[in-house]
Amino acid sequence: QVQLVESGGGLVQAGGSLRLSCAVSQRTDSSRSLGWFRQAPGKEREFVAVISWIDGGTYYADSVKGRFTISTDNAKNTVYLQMNNLKPEDTAVYFCAASSMVLTNSPRQYNYWGQGTQVTVSS
Repeated sequence: QVQLVESGGGLVQAGGSLRLSCAVSQRTDSSRSLGWFRQAPGKEREFVAVISWIDGGTYYADSVKGRFTISTDNAKNTVYLQMNNLKPEDTAVYFCAASSMVLTNSPRQYNYWGQGTQVTVSS
């Protein structure tokens, strides 16, 4: 079993920055990709970003491209999401997840999920 624990959420003003962290229990074939998703009230779960632990490749949703950066610290088995120039529409619960697929943006292909961390952006 791959376990993931998110942290770093909070309240921030529009234009501010926040860094989310996700501690991953192990790097295996079940965690080839580490992704970030978010879900706002009344909305479907939305893909945000993904990084490959195989080659470090990344892929971002158009809505966050240029503002968010996903990265890993392999020594710590941790994935980060640096969020800059935050907007009120970024408000959501953010989840990290692990997939056996490479750079997939489909929630159905992620087998392990964290419990989520709340990010609230005020205007």
